[in-house]
Amino acid sequence: MTTDTPARLLQLLSLLQTPREWPGGELADRLGVSRRTVRRDIDRLRELGYPVQATMGSDGGYRLVAGKAMPPLVLDDEEAVAIAVGLRAGAGHALAGVDEASVRALAKLEQVLPSRLRHRVATLQAATTPLTSGDGASIAPETLTVMASTVAGQERLRFAYRAKDGTESRRLTEPYRLVSTGRRWYLVAYDLEREDWRTFRVDRVRDPFATGARFTPRELPTGDAAEYLRRSIQRRPDSREYAYDVTFAESAEFVAGRLPTWLGAPEELGGSGEGEAGGCRLRGVTADPVEWVAMRLALIGCEFAVHGPSELVQCVRELGGRLGRAGTLAGGA
Repeated sequence: MTTDTPARLLQLLSLLQTPREWPGGELADRLGVSRRTVRRDIDRLRELGYPVQATMGSDGGYRLVAGKAMPPLVLDDEEAVAIAVGLRAGAGHALAGVDEASVRALAKLEQVLPSRLRHRVATLQAATTPLTSGDGASIAPETLTVMASTVAGQERLRFAYRAKDGTESRRLTEPYRLVSTGRRWYLVAYDLEREDWRTFRVDRVRDPFATGARFTPRELPTGDAAEYLRRSIQRRPDSREYAYDVTFAESAEFVAGRLPTWLGAPEELGGSGEGEAGGCRLRGVTADPVEWVAMRLALIGCEFAVHGPSELVQCVRELGGRLGRAGTLAGGA
């Protein structure tokens, strides 16, 4: 019998998070308490925000259902390891769909993992090799979790950084946001020594260290980290990456279903912004050849307009002309 009420509540919550209905008698037997105590504990969980549903019957039953908010979860060892390994694998290679929220979740999980589970996660990570496409650089998950923690905690971050030309430097920053372009992670931060905003490729960062010094976030010039990154890349004449801006005459749902995930997620325009009513807009950053991006846009199967960069605009024009001539020649034959 568990006499410690908090421990008993955690044990009860762990049982209820199994997707099934638990008879009151079975819960009482599992916990070594009376059915009356089970009912009181259920009431306590409801007061804490857990939506526990009761069913009528000779024995009665309880199950955890979806509520209005996400309450804290209780994970067993196997579940915690599985989630940590999955998040580490995705975050370390900047896979499409694994954004800053996933990295924050990984940072929170690894902060509370017992040492024995940390060892299991590290062992599984070392024993597996993911198959990645393109030139996306591999990143140590620990690097991302340290950065995510300093962003969330508004804590100054120090790290070693290697520039594109190989120059090494030490940076002391006030981290603002982590941004994923689908194949790479970037840190948008205020560089204290240079007294200006900077973007850093995370795969070029070494030895990130949370200093413990808190700061009040400064106002980002663009107000949005993704927009700041796009402008920063556009200002770099030697950068292989470029920012693209495309509007479509179809809904975001239609376009997203035919668009490679690494190109990003389109946003509805709703007729109140650029483009036609019901259209959507796609903005992102990529290092893929403009010819490849142009072909992928054409394969979506709807009218679209490319607003930038100029290289992509020109490529789409040339592609359209080439396809038109090909159709004319085929018709003549």
